Amino acid sequence: MKKTIAYMITLTLFCLGVKAEQRAVSLNDAIHIAQMNSYDAKLAQFRFMSSYWAYRSFRAELLPSMSLRGDLMNFNHSRVEARNSEDGRINYVDNNSLNNSMTLSLDQQIASLGGTVSLQSYLYRLDQFNYNLTTYQSLPLRISYSQPLKTYNELKWRKKTEPKEYEKAKRTYLEEMESVTINVTKYYFDAIAAQSNYTQSQNKHRDLEALYTISKKRLELGTITKADLLQLELSMLNTQVEVNNAKTTMDDAMYNLFSYMRINNYNDVVLTAPENVTDISVSAAEVIQKALQNSSHTLEQDISLLLAQQSLAKAKSEKGLQMHVNAEVGFSRTANGFANAYRNLQDNEIVGITVTLPIFDWGVKKGKVMMAKANLDLARTKKEQADNDYLQQVKRDVMQFGAQAEQCRTSTKAMQISRERYDVTKKRFEAGSISVTELNTAIQELEAAKVQYIEQLKNYWTYYYTLRRYTLYDWVQKRDLTADYENIIKQQ
Repeated sequence: MKKTIAYMITLTLFCLGVKAEQRAVSLNDAIHIAQMNSYDAKLAQFRFMSSYWAYRSFRAELLPSMSLRGDLMNFNHSRVEARNSEDGRINYVDNNSLNNSMTLSLDQQIASLGGTVSLQSYLYRLDQFNYNLTTYQSLPLRISYSQPLKTYNELKWRKKTEPKEYEKAKRTYLEEMESVTINVTKYYFDAIAAQSNYTQSQNKHRDLEALYTISKKRLELGTITKADLLQLELSMLNTQVEVNNAKTTMDDAMYNLFSYMRINNYNDVVLTAPENVTDISVSAAEVIQKALQNSSHTLEQDISLLLAQQSLAKAKSEKGLQMHVNAEVGFSRTANGFANAYRNLQDNEIVGITVTLPIFDWGVKKGKVMMAKANLDLARTKKEQADNDYLQQVKRDVMQFGAQAEQCRTSTKAMQISRERYDVTKKRFEAGSISVTELNTAIQELEAAKVQYIEQLKNYWTYYYTLRRYTLYDWVQKRDLTADYENIIKQQ
């Protein structure tokens, strides 16, 4: 929490444009700011919130629901058909009526059975103006139950898939945060490389200017040739061009980094590369275990298989005999007054079974079942292939990360050696014991060593955060990654 507050203060200072002589921004600073402020982080939050509300809506469907429905002020002034009950003769009579009705209903779905139980209260009023007659029909209490037999139970299947979908959404959010980390890491080291190249070009230009001044005096003394002096001057002029190009490249790289973090004021910022790499030893077996345990990949494959099984169950349920049971019990009364409509209530029971038996459908239902079976086999095959590809990718990245720490140490040593060699070569050139060509070679080797060092650091941290994305596990702190989902929900 203290770190989060600190990063929020840092972000606020950036956004407000508070001036400082120099503001140092580390890799951790950039990561936390990007996770709080970048567009990718915001999109990840919105996607998680969409999944959260979808899951919450599903959970609400499992609870009882109460509704009030009314048909009000239905006025009817027309001529309607009336049949004589004795001789069957049809006459048309005037109808001048107003009817109103109100139904209060409490419904509960039974997920395990697929049925629905309802508790209802109903009141109907009919005003016939031609006869100055008001009639009430009441149903104070009615309990009904609807149960399909041998049919597809969607709610039962959703109880299997929806919790997995929500858990997948939480893991996907964490993975997207790690993707933000990987992206900002790449931008960060690109900016550091450009910043280092610009500083190095400036230093190189200053050194060559000083050496050119010394070389002009040496030319007068005859200890250097005119060709060597011209070659040094050419190198100095080329270095000036390099400085200008490096400045443009650095500006672009800094813009890319801070634009990703959505920060506009970064003119006085200095980036500080991590000096040392974390010596972490991980095995492929550990990473694979954590990846299968924590990542969204496993859930995604399980959900795909469940959906295929769900489609097969639905196709099978639609084939053959279909039965539906409806039953209700309650009390009712019809009277000319409101109070009388609730007196001397009469029993009201209804029970029935609806049966549908397809005789011949040209193989439509069978075709749907066979298609669903084929899709299930396809889903199993895709799952097996996806698991193999996923594990192979994890193993490859573990191997690359395992070798990267040594690469960083080697490139660090190479940079130190190239720096010492350049310092020695520079002194020897000043003493007149070597040529300009050897000096330029030492400069080029120093530049290449610095570029290689930053590139190896970039690869190390990119591989490390890639492993974190696979496993959702912090290999330094030895703990699973998590997020304050409740706080994310409250912020929206």
